[in-house]
Amino acid sequence: MLSPSSAPVPGRARLRDALHRAVWRWHFYAGLLCLPFLILLSATGSVYLFKDEINRTLFSHRTIVPVRASPPLSPERLIFIAADAVPDAQPTTYASPEAPDRAAIVTMTGPTGKTLVYLDPYDGAVLDRVGRNDEAMMVVRRLHSLAYFGPVANGLIEIVAGFTLILVLSGIYLWWPRRQGGGQGGGVVTVRGTPARRVWWRDLHAVTGFLAGAGLFFLAATGLPWSILWGDQFRAVSNRAGLGQPNALWAGVPVSTVPMGAVLDTAGWALEAAPLPRSNGQDGVPIGIDRATEILTGLGMPAGYELALPEGPTGVYAAAAYPRDVTRQRMISLDQYTGRPLVNVTFGEIGLVGRGIQYGIGLHKGEFAGRLNQLLMLAFCLATILLAVTAAVMWWKRRPKGRLGVPAWPDDRRAVGAVTGLVAAFGIAFPLTGLAILAMIALDAALIGLRRGLRRPATA
Repeated sequence: MLSPSSAPVPGRARLRDALHRAVWRWHFYAGLLCLPFLILLSATGSVYLFKDEINRTLFSHRTIVPVRASPPLSPERLIFIAADAVPDAQPTTYASPEAPDRAAIVTMTGPTGKTLVYLDPYDGAVLDRVGRNDEAMMVVRRLHSLAYFGPVANGLIEIVAGFTLILVLSGIYLWWPRRQGGGQGGGVVTVRGTPARRVWWRDLHAVTGFLAGAGLFFLAATGLPWSILWGDQFRAVSNRAGLGQPNALWAGVPVSTVPMGAVLDTAGWALEAAPLPRSNGQDGVPIGIDRATEILTGLGMPAGYELALPEGPTGVYAAAAYPRDVTRQRMISLDQYTGRPLVNVTFGEIGLVGRGIQYGIGLHKGEFAGRLNQLLMLAFCLATILLAVTAAVMWWKRRPKGRLGVPAWPDDRRAVGAVTGLVAAFGIAFPLTGLAILAMIALDAALIGLRRGLRRPATA
């Protein structure tokens, strides 16, 4: 006869099993949506981690120059040469060489878009001309964000990032050791069987998720600030709270309606939505780009900065530096007539949230802690691809013939309601993901209702 203390155990076991099945079903749904995108994101991210190394090797013909004893040409002279090389366009930005052996880059904007002109800074030789969106690392970057396919596709990245967080959290729950007994660690820290058996793929999937889950969660979380809806709203809230863009530095400065990110690729997350200042002295004489670069250098702007040229009589010289050392990020805007700094922002002046996001993005892109950072992020990317492959094989081996093989809901409605409620509540924090969750709940309910209707015997 069971003792009073042991009587409830079977009930708890049934509830635990029901919760496990409900979590498994949502884990399956999240994986079904995420895995194709995660493969793309991981593959393109793996390449982009080494963009500097790729540019210095595969594309050294346009990025690396021999160092000479003679001084480099002036920026104005280099821009003139670039304008002569692309006569149907206007110069819009100038990127100074990052080091003595690097090329200068002038962006020319014309009827067919933007063209990057790579120049030897010592003699002005045109090393290459390439469309901005055709440049190799820009192709990888636009594939990574799905920018090639418009804002709707870019919104899919936000949905996938939110579902990836659900995927990791539900995966941890499914991996968590229970009823192992006898020191068994199969599927926890070891892999059982051989590749011919489904359990081998299941254990490899679980152990890989255990080892790389935190990294996948980090990559998804640090990618969300760039998202089209949640990221923009999060930036706006942090700016209003004084924790992002340093609004005090814009006090008393005439500004335009153009955001910094519209003219500078290197503005950074915290400042890309900041307004571009305006020059006041419309009747003055412009200082010219050579004088502007001298002022920027004197103010301590790191080499390799990007400089947007003034557009119109109220335009400014807007410069941003985005070096691998996050703490050296800088943004300066100069009045085009007086050369006076209108805005001069160092990394330490960005708000707490803005700095935290920039640190996270630096780690995400492998730019913060040298080679170790790159290799760690690469390991997480490769592990994510392995998770996707093992999940696909595992599903293929267990699916019923001719059916999708979605894990069945448990009979316990408490477990179904609790798990689905938690997932839906998670969607409140990430609106686009939340809409996708509601759509999946509605579709799932409709399919279940349809199957029940088909099973119901016909009445005369």
